Amino acid sequence: MQLKQTAFDFDMPVEESKPVTKLVPPKQVFVVQEEPIDIDLRPASANKSKEQTKKSTRGRMKLSDMAASVEKIDIPDDEELFSKRYYSIGSVSEMFQVNHSLLRFWENEFDILKPKKNGKGDRFFRPEDIKNLKLIHNLLRERKFTIEGAKDFLKKNKNADKKFETIESLKNLRVFLHELKAGL
Repeated sequence: MQLKQTAFDFDMPVEESKPVTKLVPPKQVFVVQEEPIDIDLRPASANKSKEQTKKSTRGRMKLSDMAASVEKIDIPDDEELFSKRYYSIGSVSEMFQVNHSLLRFWENEFDILKPKKNGKGDRFFRPEDIKNLKLIHNLLRERKFTIEGAKDFLKKNKNADKKFETIESLKNLRVFLHELKAGL
């Protein structure tokens, strides 16, 4: 079957414009497979299965993920913590299992965090800063305070760090007693 193509020239005056007809040779069609092809018209991101999709690390963390991350923090005991004068931001971020950027954000938001900076601008956290970070982490991640709510809580409760240390020591005592009971 021969196909016809019609073209118009729009630069010509109206009375002179006539359609131009050209003959186009037929295209050759090759059949690669005889089975029907199932085409999915959804976006490519929707075509991926759940195993193939990479979990995004951007955006707000789910509350269930936040609760699971609270158990992951690995801060050494006071004797070991105070054995060093300074900790790099990398080691502190590993202790709290958070990104460096989150620590820098918390530094900007909370006045109680004052890490030392060298000439290059590298941050070095003192053991006192790590204790304050632990308090901030507790307020934001365990007790689910907002940033503003945590700021207000720290301003109103000047002895919040001492109360937090007391609560932490009671939690450690509770864990010890549970282990002791399980051993009997």
